Amino acid sequence: MREIRVFHVDAFTTQKFGGNTAGVVLDAEKLTESEMQSIAKELNLPESVFLLPSQNNNADYKVKFFTPTEEINFCGHATVGLTWLLATEFGLAKHKDGIVLETNIGNIPVMWHKEGGELTVVEMTQVTPQTKEIAIDYNILSQMIGVKSNSIDLEYPIKLANTGNWHLLVPIKDQEAIDEAMPDLAALGKHNKEHTISTTHLYTFNTKKDVDIYTRDFAPGVGISEDPVTGAANGALAGFLYLEGLISQTKTTNLKIAQGDAVGRPGLLNVTVIPNKTNPAIKVAGAAITTIRGILTI
Repeated sequence: MREIRVFHVDAFTTQKFGGNTAGVVLDAEKLTESEMQSIAKELNLPESVFLLPSQNNNADYKVKFFTPTEEINFCGHATVGLTWLLATEFGLAKHKDGIVLETNIGNIPVMWHKEGGELTVVEMTQVTPQTKEIAIDYNILSQMIGVKSNSIDLEYPIKLANTGNWHLLVPIKDQEAIDEAMPDLAALGKHNKEHTISTTHLYTFNTKKDVDIYTRDFAPGVGISEDPVTGAANGALAGFLYLEGLISQTKTTNLKIAQGDAVGRPGLLNVTVIPNKTNPAIKVAGAAITTIRGILTI
């Protein structure tokens, strides 16, 4: 009989039941990949992260990420949830300023930022952003994401972007249109599967909130109808904005991004973009809070 420590951690929020819940599973060296997938399905959260020892001399731990239906290469909110848990409940922040996680896409450094000795946010540096073109009919796209075709903001290009996973970025004219979106999840999931897209990410600069960008994210192709607050997709969005010249390519940009309001789980991300020609540093930061602690017996 094996006992596995399991936690629920709400990421990108300081309030319980806000942000995006990650399953955090320790002792994963006791598990097979098939068991990890079964646990992720049982937890039925957008993503769960599994902590393993690393054989990489440049990393502290190895991590694997699973949705309820499949393994994915990277998950931002689960990274925040895990590293917040390690820093607080297990006291790592008392001895170190951060750790490095080995993932399927390379090593991800995470720093802990404190004020008055208390942890305030964790900040991950995502991999170098990439973008690529995608040919898509705007009318078909509007039907898939469930908005009026004139709600798509054609001042900005519709492209794919990546800081770990590929995301379809769709500019929308205002927050109201994003909140009212009612996607055809079957059609959207089929489309994303065909194009190896993890999520479809709606964003706008025209928001009622005191932030720079407001977003919403759908991922039916990987088993998630809607991901409340997405570190990976918002990191990819920031990388896209930089590479397209929509934010400064000479000065550091700090973006405050809100997400989750439409599903009653408001969250906040702080994204820093540090210029470096075509290889900017994308740093995504947020707070978290642990809500459930338990033991899974196998």
